[in-house]
Amino acid sequence: MRDCYCTVNLDQEEVFRTKIVEKSLCPFYGEDFYCEIPRSFRHLSFYIFDRDVFRRDSIIGKVAIQKEDLQKYHNRDTWFQLQHVDADSEVQGKVHLEMRLSEVITDTGVVCHKLATRIFECQGLPIVNGQCDPYATVTLAGPYRSEAKKTKVKKKTNNPQFDEVFYFEVTRPCSYSKKSHFDFEEEDVDKLEIRVDLWNASNLKFGDEFLGELRIPLKVLRQSSSYEAWYFLQPRDNGSKSLKPGDLGSLRLNVVYTEDHVFSSDYYSPLRDLLLKSADVEPVSASAAHILGEVCREKQEAAIPLVRLFLHYGKIVPFISAIANAEVERTQDPNTIFRGNSLTSKCIDEMMKLAGMHYLHVTLKPIIEEICQSHKPCEIDPVKLKDGENLENNLENLRQYVDRIFNVISKSGVSCPTVMCDIFFSLRESAAKRFQDDLDVRYTAVSSFIFLRFFAPAILSPNLFQLTPHHTDPQTSRTLTLISKTIQTLGSLSKSKSASFKESYMATFYEFFNEQKYADAVKNFLDLISSSGRRDHKSIEQAILLKEGFMIKRAQGRKRFGMKNFKKRWFRLTNHEFTYQKSKGDQPLYSIPIENILAVEKLEEESFKMKNMFQVIQPERALYIQANNCVEAKDWIDILTKVSQCNKKRLTVYHPSAYLNGHWLCCKASSDSAPGCTPCTGGLPANIQLDIDGDRETERIYSLFNLYMNKLEKMQEACGSKSVYDGPEQEEYSTFIIDDPQETYKTLKQIITGVGALEQEHAQYKRDKFKKTKYGSQEHPIGDKSFQSYIRQQSEISTHSI
Repeated sequence: MRDCYCTVNLDQEEVFRTKIVEKSLCPFYGEDFYCEIPRSFRHLSFYIFDRDVFRRDSIIGKVAIQKEDLQKYHNRDTWFQLQHVDADSEVQGKVHLEMRLSEVITDTGVVCHKLATRIFECQGLPIVNGQCDPYATVTLAGPYRSEAKKTKVKKKTNNPQFDEVFYFEVTRPCSYSKKSHFDFEEEDVDKLEIRVDLWNASNLKFGDEFLGELRIPLKVLRQSSSYEAWYFLQPRDNGSKSLKPGDLGSLRLNVVYTEDHVFSSDYYSPLRDLLLKSADVEPVSASAAHILGEVCREKQEAAIPLVRLFLHYGKIVPFISAIANAEVERTQDPNTIFRGNSLTSKCIDEMMKLAGMHYLHVTLKPIIEEICQSHKPCEIDPVKLKDGENLENNLENLRQYVDRIFNVISKSGVSCPTVMCDIFFSLRESAAKRFQDDLDVRYTAVSSFIFLRFFAPAILSPNLFQLTPHHTDPQTSRTLTLISKTIQTLGSLSKSKSASFKESYMATFYEFFNEQKYADAVKNFLDLISSSGRRDHKSIEQAILLKEGFMIKRAQGRKRFGMKNFKKRWFRLTNHEFTYQKSKGDQPLYSIPIENILAVEKLEEESFKMKNMFQVIQPERALYIQANNCVEAKDWIDILTKVSQCNKKRLTVYHPSAYLNGHWLCCKASSDSAPGCTPCTGGLPANIQLDIDGDRETERIYSLFNLYMNKLEKMQEACGSKSVYDGPEQEEYSTFIIDDPQETYKTLKQIITGVGALEQEHAQYKRDKFKKTKYGSQEHPIGDKSFQSYIRQQSEISTHSI
């Protein structure tokens, strides 16, 4: 058996790692990783490792998906065959070089050719075992010769600047043959190639590590005597050893990859304004946002960008109130209120996820962590009891857990985010007005969201709400399922509680909670979170943990004497302070109050020859920190910038490099208090939970409208036939909700015009980019497969348009 874990990598940089599944040849991870990709990459790679306690973990195999193929597997469960990993096939990075062929006449009068090969620089080489000391060998190779030369080793950098030139003679003197040397020279030069190999100089006995190669035939110099280009490094020819493909097993993945090409704000104004006034359109079913929900295949697709857009512009409450009101009007039975997968319910789900995540964590995280760690048996199904388990004990364990979770929820009303309370207030009003005879409907309208769609799912699958880092083990998962069912029933306020369970043991268990005090507590809680104009939440804001984890920091020189070395520390960020300690749970060694953070910026690699570094600038000094990878560095910079965004004394300029040996490396100023030389980046919204880019969400909505254009046209036809005949509807049109055909038609026309205009802008941008793009440039090195397929597409498009 094996103890395996899996890593997720951008090229060869690890950004995530799963838990270890022990003693299994078919491990199930069930983990979700989400990240914004902060740099360009060629492959999304997954490596499977077998943990070895004594030696280094051994690698079993990998799956590498090229960036251009990600769309093929988008949002589909796919089994990938594992491939062998060997150093010769693991390459990343690019090389910039130039070749010149010049004629030289020797002393004896023979014309001889000299080839000058100049290696300028490399970018993005892999870091092997935490270091990269690269050098290159340049070889002129042909049928009868092989001549190699080598650059200097560049220490501690994966973007080495070599700028070295190597000379090779390429024509044989006449004495080799009776034929004229010109014939020979042609034949000779055409059969030669320049090979560049990159190596990582290793201090160990095992020899240097191969980082990639490129081969350029000298034929490229036929047209002109000099040639310069960027190249992607390639694996060695013998890298793909012919092994049976199926002998390593396979890996099941679901990759969701979206790429949005976002223009500047003004391009989106017409479509954005049309969407944002949706709440004021009468009837709301004729608004652009409602129409998006009608044409999308899944309501979820429409809900995500709509909620983010309306939240960003502060219009979420009127919008959700309007669509919820329309849905309540269409509901016939008060017992089915908000039970379907409508646009309203999906939008409220999404809004609670975005605005309520902190609230959920503050309320549930401590007790969920305790349940995961304590492993108390809570099985109450007599059939599933394990040997040696006592039903009475299990019932008592479960009852205590349910009681504690119920208490923390029912007392948490005061922490519920304002935006959620305002929406619950409008749901309650709509429901009470529509079903005046039913006194409980004002509670069920709210509880169907806060209990059924917020707390209960979070208890059931805590990893999906970031309450636990991984899927829970089977026993804990069963405990959480039983708690979730009970909490859901407690919150639903249904009349006959015990009858709402299919299982008799659940009905028996529920008898514990069939007391009036539970129903009263639920009603009090629902009253509190659905009353508008409540408390000022600043006064009760307790410290909320935003992020924590190990990173490496440089000593700040607070002591006069002592080494300024690098140490690993456990960092914690709350909305009050940023601290570090030796390890998790220790007393903080140092604390920075949030109001003392003047800026948070990247630190140039040159400062300490270390990647993924950033600086937290305080009044008297800067704290230099190294994160484990590029994704984590971006996360920390983002969240630290957000919490300190409203600080009065925020800097506008900073030093992108460190202060070393008596001066700033960036601007060479000698005073350590010299003002910065580069404008600060920052500029994110102050609200921690909602870092939203309105233009990007509008671009997303445009893409959806564009994708479902034929449905928009069908809907237009439906409006036409409805307003003309108002008789029996055609079958295919009956899927759309159309209350006012004329208003809806008007909106549809505006949507189609707006989408068409944006589509033209995108097409024009692509054409311009295509004209400007040069193959072999730094952005599109030779060997860039995605660019080659892009060229193919563009040439096909231009042929069609001709």
